[in-house]
Amino acid sequence: MSRRFLIALTLSTALAMPALAAPLSPIKTAELSARLYEAGLEAQDPLLVLAAAKLRKQISPEQLERSPDGGAAEGEALREWEEMLDVALDLAAGDEALIGVIEDARAETTKGVVTGPVYNIGSLAQGGKDEYGRIDFKGGEYAEVYVEARSSVDLNLTVLDAQGRLVCSDTDVSHIAYCGWRPSEDGGYSLVVENKGGASTSYALMTN
Repeated sequence: MSRRFLIALTLSTALAMPALAAPLSPIKTAELSARLYEAGLEAQDPLLVLAAAKLRKQISPEQLERSPDGGAAEGEALREWEEMLDVALDLAAGDEALIGVIEDARAETTKGVVTGPVYNIGSLAQGGKDEYGRIDFKGGEYAEVYVEARSSVDLNLTVLDAQGRLVCSDTDVSHIAYCGWRPSEDGGYSLVVENKGGASTSYALMTN
């Protein structure tokens, strides 16, 4: 096993483990795994994809039959860690040592799997927009919303309070978007997911 391989493996494993002093929330863990996965695909690097899979394996989201206003819950489910490992295997073709590490990651039992976040699936045409009229969050507790597209499009997220005032938005050019805030009291918020990209896409919308 080469020195370069050992260094890369150590780095990928460290990335896949939240810092003990400041553990990531399940939703931030989902976001980080998506960013690592995208970076791994761009670099054709199986170690980055492996790190993404290990992160995604740490969460256990529940799929809901939640639909946007006037729409239907259609699309592909949230990308699972098993799918990421399959991609890592493809990228590692011919590297028996790395293939063994990936298979070990598939077989290992995850301790302390975090539960709590829920998600729904949706789909958007090019230039399309989905609105979710009211999703309740608890006052005093940090609220998080995360959206992840299945393809490389520009997905935007906006959160509005009950009076229609802007609470948070993520309009970076990316196929993922994240918003976090602390409501002062219990209440409902509306969410807007927009596809600013040049193609249609499925997406998953996750909330805590």
